[in-house]
Amino acid sequence: MSGATKKLVVCGGSGFLGSRICKAAVSRGWDVTSISRSGQPQWQNVTASSSPPAWAHRVSWERADIFRPAQYAALLTGADFVVHSMGILLEADYKGVLSGRESPISGLQKAFSASKGRPLSSSSNPLHQEQQQQQQSETQLTYEMMNRDSAILLAKEAAREKVRAFGYVSAAGGAPVLPARYITTKREAEDVIAGEFGGPGGMRGVFFRPPFMYDSSRALTMPLAGLSAAGAMVNGLTGGILGGFLGTAVVKPLKADLVADAVVEALDDESVRGPVEVAQLEELGNKSWRKTMV
Repeated sequence: MSGATKKLVVCGGSGFLGSRICKAAVSRGWDVTSISRSGQPQWQNVTASSSPPAWAHRVSWERADIFRPAQYAALLTGADFVVHSMGILLEADYKGVLSGRESPISGLQKAFSASKGRPLSSSSNPLHQEQQQQQQSETQLTYEMMNRDSAILLAKEAAREKVRAFGYVSAAGGAPVLPARYITTKREAEDVIAGEFGGPGGMRGVFFRPPFMYDSSRALTMPLAGLSAAGAMVNGLTGGILGGFLGTAVVKPLKADLVADAVVEALDDESVRGPVEVAQLEELGNKSWRKTMV
């Protein structure tokens, strides 16, 4: 494989981090395909410009519903690596929000409602409930569906195509403004993917756990990153006493481009598997950057 062009498929490649993962892989000369509902990104939402950057023309931007494998399974054929870079921070009725019937505020209300969501069990395992997931994906976006089930379904298809490594963008510890289910569904996805597909001779699973990510193209992220950085400094000086209840609010934030570089570096390194925490993300990102300076 050393002389062959490596192929990466990014599900969620039109998003804030996903688009940067595509960019990082393109910079290495990889063959990159992005899969998302929208196809090509709305560039003003992920970069500082509404026009596609030069590297974007080297990515194949495909449209597909992740809960309908028939729409994208062929795109995974021959892939070396597949990355799941999808998820939601808040739950909402997808069509309701788009049509104006439901406001984003309702997402907060649903997230913190008394309902605990759908726990992972043998009867609700997405590996056995594909048709039900397809129907629900038309309307309701939940943590269980987007953070967990979509990743497991994608991993199933990747394993079927004998993909070498599967990268899942999980998250560092919870944030005080998000319900526990945001993190528990991500950890459940990690466990199922590792258990079902990561045995001896199986697909290498790499679970990225980034903290708060920032970029100058998203002005709002800059002051928030400053607050997180200050919190991380105070937390370090106090022996980590704040981490127990403030979670990622006091974890050092990372630039989105650095996390993207770390994802690509980890996929290319056979020794990296399992959870990749913040410190290792920073190390991998810097290692990737140093390679470009040689």
